[in-house]
Parts: sequence; structure tokens; C-alpha cells
Amino acid sequence: MRINAYLARATGISRRAADQAISDQRVQVNGQPAVLGQEVSLDDSISLDGGVIRLVSETTTIMLNKPAGYVCSRQGQGSKTVYDLLPAKYHNLKPAGRLDKDSSGLLLLTNDGALANRLTHPSFGKQKEYQVELDKPLSATDAAQLATGINLADGPSKLQIKNLQEHNCTVSISEGRNRQIRRSFMALGYNVTNLHRTRFGGYELGSLPPGKTQII
Repeated sequence: MRINAYLARATGISRRAADQAISDQRVQVNGQPAVLGQEVSLDDSISLDGGVIRLVSETTTIMLNKPAGYVCSRQGQGSKTVYDLLPAKYHNLKPAGRLDKDSSGLLLLTNDGALANRLTHPSFGKQKEYQVELDKPLSATDAAQLATGINLADGPSKLQIKNLQEHNCTVSISEGRNRQIRRSFMALGYNVTNLHRTRFGGYELGSLPPGKTQII
């Protein structure tokens, strides 16, 4: 297959982005710089930015109900990581979209680069839904302002809010900026005391117990 198709399938980047990486000499085939349109096979050693990438013939995707207190990385730097919860056979999977250490709920992990790209690239606008608990009741005025949009340091933020019940509400968002929900509420004087993701695109957490996994 062509080198750009290989890169796209293995990493989830677009073929155009793969071509750009090749043009920028970030890709090597068997230790030599790749060229646009080059044909490669599964027997070739292909690297991107110095890291070997492999085309997985069989993909695995799992759902984890992440408890609070775990980080979504392999190196916890003193913290527990989600890989402490996973059987060894799933340690090759990577998170598709993250949850911060203090948040819980639905975390998807996969070795399917194309799926990971569809889930996380902003152009696909996958909706994520969270159950949010605040340190004080959310006023209707502030809920409306969050829905209209507020300005954060890294740009505007809009939250879709429903099921408003004093300290609790359901929040939907299609972006994935760092701690965006927490920062949005904080901008109006609220602290998020509990943030639990229940849906990511077409995937729902359901009744999966905390710390447990399910193949999807």
C-alpha cells in the first residue's frame, strides 16, 4: 500500500497530514527517508518522528469506568494510572480523549488509530456528556450565560446544560480542551466538586462498575 495510507491507518492522521509529514522528512522506511507515493508492506520498518509505528491487523477498543484519582497516562509521576486498572493484555491500548485526574467515568482506549482520530479530531465534533456536581446551586442566569458562551484564556466556551437541579446538572460539549468544563464554571464563581463522563459520541457508560472494563 502507499505510505500515506499506511500512516493514516496506523496513526489516525489524514492522508494529507501523512503526505506533509513525509515532505517534512519526519517519516523513514527501513532507516531511509520516505518519499511521496512510496509503496510499503507489513515487512517494512516504518517510523514517524523517530518512533516505530505498526499497522495493527486486529483492533481492540475497550470502555473503562475510570475512578477519580487516576491519570490517563503510562507515567503517573507519583499518581496511579489507568493502566494499573487494566489487564496486561490491554496495556498496548491508548486513550482516545482523556479525563483529568479528578474526573471519573467513560474512558475509551483503543489501538485503532482511525477510530481514535474520529473520536477526538475537532472536525468530527463528537458530543460528550457529563454529570456535574457544583459547590453551590447554579442560577438560571449563569446557566444561560454558559450556554450562550463565555470567554476563557484559550478562547470561547459553550456548554449545553440540562437537568438543572440546584447543585447538579448534565453538561454536553463537543470540544475537548484541557479542564474546559471546570474552568468554565470557575469563571462564574463555581467549583466543580464532581465531574463524571457518561457518554462519548455513540458510546454510553451504562451500568459498568467503577474500575471495570468492557470490550466494545
